[in-house]
Amino acid sequence: MKTRELISQGTRLCGRMIRSEPRLFLVSLGGAGLVVVLSIGSAFAVGAVVADVVAPMLDRGQVDAGLLAGAAAVLLGLSTLKVVGIFSRRLGAVYLQQSLQARQRKGIVRKYLSLPPDWHRDNPTGALLSNASSDVDAAASPAGSLAYAVATVFLLAGALTALFAVDWTLGLVGLVVFPGLVAVFAAYSRRVAPRYRLAQSLRAQVTALAHESFDGALTVKVMGRADHQTARFGGQVGELRQALVAIGRTRAWHDPVIDALPQVGTVAVLVVGAWRCEQGALDLSDLTAAAFLFALMDMPIRAIGWLLGALPRAVAGAERVDRVLAAADDSPSGTAVLGGPAELRLRRVSVRSLREVSVRIAPGRVVALVGPTGSGKSTVAALAARLLSPESGTVLVDGVDVRELTAAAFAAAVAYVPQVPFVFADSVRANVALGRTGIDDDAIWRALAVARADDFVRLLPQGLDTGLGERGVALSGGQRQRIALARALAGGPRLLVLDDATSAVDPVVEADLVAGLRSAPGGPAMLVVATRRPTIALADEVVYLDQGRVAATGTHHELMRSAPGYRELLAAYDRRVTE
Repeated sequence: MKTRELISQGTRLCGRMIRSEPRLFLVSLGGAGLVVVLSIGSAFAVGAVVADVVAPMLDRGQVDAGLLAGAAAVLLGLSTLKVVGIFSRRLGAVYLQQSLQARQRKGIVRKYLSLPPDWHRDNPTGALLSNASSDVDAAASPAGSLAYAVATVFLLAGALTALFAVDWTLGLVGLVVFPGLVAVFAAYSRRVAPRYRLAQSLRAQVTALAHESFDGALTVKVMGRADHQTARFGGQVGELRQALVAIGRTRAWHDPVIDALPQVGTVAVLVVGAWRCEQGALDLSDLTAAAFLFALMDMPIRAIGWLLGALPRAVAGAERVDRVLAAADDSPSGTAVLGGPAELRLRRVSVRSLREVSVRIAPGRVVALVGPTGSGKSTVAALAARLLSPESGTVLVDGVDVRELTAAAFAAAVAYVPQVPFVFADSVRANVALGRTGIDDDAIWRALAVARADDFVRLLPQGLDTGLGERGVALSGGQRQRIALARALAGGPRLLVLDDATSAVDPVVEADLVAGLRSAPGGPAMLVVATRRPTIALADEVVYLDQGRVAATGTHHELMRSAPGYRELLAAYDRRVTE
């Protein structure tokens, strides 16, 4: 990346920070501005004290305690005000940086939760974690020195003006030293910017592989592949290490040069100033003030160096964050709402392996989806739950295209329970209620009872308050499925989509559970992906899918007579159960 392009992107990024938190920036800038004014004022105050107080005392060989105390009081007062400015600058900068990071992290998580499953399938969890952690840290890193650097620009302008006011030769020294910052940064940015991009990308890869290793720890251990997985991780870590070392090598010459510039300037001022003093063009006060001014600019120049040094990493992190925030949702919500019993209709829907599938679930009815592996059962369930958008055809709830419904209206009408449920590392109560209003303990117990989960929950050490561990590790597979089912039921959905959501439950319990759902007063209509004969037999209608198409529809008994493929599939299901 060219230096001009990097500075342009960095400037826009800094401007965005200021617009996001203007008050915090102004607090930091106000403190930095106070430090700038006092730094310039202190230089001339020290020069005046040396020339008009200290030097005459040394010449006379006599100390005037009162005059010396007055000078000390002035310098102490200036230092006290400078402390106030430094405190305001640092406090404002810390709040600014942390507020920006918090705002971006919340925005990223909000975006994650709004994007469709297809997007999440294309972006590994580890990379998403990296976006929300190290990339956000990198993008906000300039905020710590932003106000100080902005104020320092005015300090440098004021210092140059003051140097020219003292003597034109000293001003020329400043004109040589200060632009050196830009030259050093230009050389630095050309080398380090691509390395920061590579490092941020490698961080995401390392995070993704670490997350995969943690999630698959049991598989790795059982298969005896710990050494193999460790070697994979070690390779990724090695690449990241090399990228970071390359950045460190570049910074190894950049930081010392930035630090040395004020000292070089101070030495140059003293040399040139001594020569001008010999010529009678300067006096001791002017030379002292000029030298002290350069000495005071050590930290401000470093602040500019910090900001310029942080820009390549910040731009690289911001690009990755912005890429997430700019991701488009291919299934945006509309404005329509629903009321009354829900009817679901898929009308000539095609997506992935499905071809012109039409299914209708009338209010209060139970429809079972049956078919061999790969026939499209889960795809139909995902369409019904609006986890997928059709390539053609429409999905309707109560005659309204789901794309026209608000997200809240759809969530209130339709609940989805997958085969592999997610259980939060929280209590039973929190998992079932999920923070929704109007779901009290009575509603939770009713949902647990319908899901046939109340018995085992009552046996837990703390009942509803029992923590379930990460991903529900404290529960069996069937118990996790029933907790997830209770969660769906607690919201009072009018349509329930079960994607083989009771596969880990005993067949007798599964049939009892589905029968209870079917017979409950005011119970929801249900679309059930089923693989067990007792559950299938309870359905009002069976949709038999084969190779992405609806091969037959009817009751279980009708299909047993008229659809040989269906009959053979159920025989295979029966053999699997008996085995």
